[in-house]
Amino acid sequence: MSEQRLYQSVAKQIREAIESGEFPVGARLPGERELAERFNVSRVTIREAEIALEALGWISIKTGSGVYVLSREAQGSGRLPDVTAFDLTAARAVIEAEAAAMAAAHIDEAGLAELDALIAVMSNPRATDAESSEADQRFHEAIARISGNPVVEHCIKLIWRMRTELPKVVQVYKSVCHHDWDSRTDEHAAIVEALRSRDPQASRAAMRDHFHRLFEAMLEAEEAEALAKVRRKTQQDRDRFMATMSAQG
Repeated sequence: MSEQRLYQSVAKQIREAIESGEFPVGARLPGERELAERFNVSRVTIREAEIALEALGWISIKTGSGVYVLSREAQGSGRLPDVTAFDLTAARAVIEAEAAAMAAAHIDEAGLAELDALIAVMSNPRATDAESSEADQRFHEAIARISGNPVVEHCIKLIWRMRTELPKVVQVYKSVCHHDWDSRTDEHAAIVEALRSRDPQASRAAMRDHFHRLFEAMLEAEEAEALAKVRRKTQQDRDRFMATMSAQG
């Protein structure tokens, strides 16, 4: 099992121990060394697992004191915020661009092959919208994983939760992505080529270009929708006026 997958497995086991009551709310978790021995992993893996659990709201890491289990109410604070598609895209442009730069320094041939295979799915005309969207998500999450930083990986997975679970965000992305698939596929290919060159700056720029184009497409879609609303309102007013005139005639 890869180091990235290993910390996720350990985090899951610790979370299950919290849910079972073995580590109750307010309790201090055992130290890194004890947990490392329990799960037969390195202390670094325990540290990465705890960082991920803290980001999810399960625990609080207090430097010099220890790691403590949070209450269910505190965990609930990890619920998704009410953000707009524009806010989310602006954040993605920053966070995912840096993830790409980090991934350029770590990516190997297996990682490149994985990304190439996902692009093949996205560019396949026989693929359904659901299959293409899933490949898109897996593409971005794979780059986050390849970055080698579990916090970055968690943040991008959280971003994708907002991308796929917040109704307002889903609606905006759907209106843009369905009509702009060829451009997105080309942009993903450009990102992979930059990663293939192991060039952090080029990888960062390619990812930023992807989101800049997406942001512009979202603005155009919003403008078109606003114009359509004005036209519908104008037509309704015109119809009411003509109906009134006909009644008087």
